[in-house]
Amino acid sequence: MTRLHLVPSLLAGLAAFALDRGHKLLQVDFSGWRGGEIVRVTDFFDYVLVWNTGVSYGLLGDLPVWVLGLVAAAAILALGIWWWRTGEALIRFGLMLVIGGALSNALDRLLYGAVADFFHFHWQDWSFYIFNVADMAITAGVLLLVLDMVGIGRRKPA
Repeated sequence: MTRLHLVPSLLAGLAAFALDRGHKLLQVDFSGWRGGEIVRVTDFFDYVLVWNTGVSYGLLGDLPVWVLGLVAAAAILALGIWWWRTGEALIRFGLMLVIGGALSNALDRLLYGAVADFFHFHWQDWSFYIFNVADMAITAGVLLLVLDMVGIGRRKPA
C-alpha cells in the first residue's frame, strides 16, 4: 500500500479547514454578524448569516449539541481510517476535503453552538439550502469519491 499523496491531500484538507475558519472569523468575529443579516447580491443570490443547529438542511436540529458532536467525531474518525488505508490519490483528496470541512463545521458547534451558513441561492419561490465554505469542500470531496467510484482517476492495471 502506497502512502503517495499523504502530504498533498493533508494540505487540501487543511486548506478547506483554513478557508472556512478564516471566512467565519472575518464575518462573525470581526464584522460582528450575529444572524439574520441579509445582503442582496443578485436577484438569485443573497449573502446572509443563518445558524444551522442541525445537520444538512437543519435535520436533527432538536438533538443536543453533544450528540451531534459524537456523530461528527465518529464520522471523521471513520473517514480518517479510510484515508489512511487507501492508496488512491483521488480518494485521499476527496476524503481530506470532507474531513477538513467537517472539522470546521464541528468547531462551529463548539464555538457557537450551531454552524454558520452564508451563501443562499434562490429563484422566485424556490430556495436552495444555505451553505458555507466547509459545505463546498465537503461537496467537492464527495464528488471526487463519486468520480473514483465510476473509475475516473484510478490507476490502469499493468
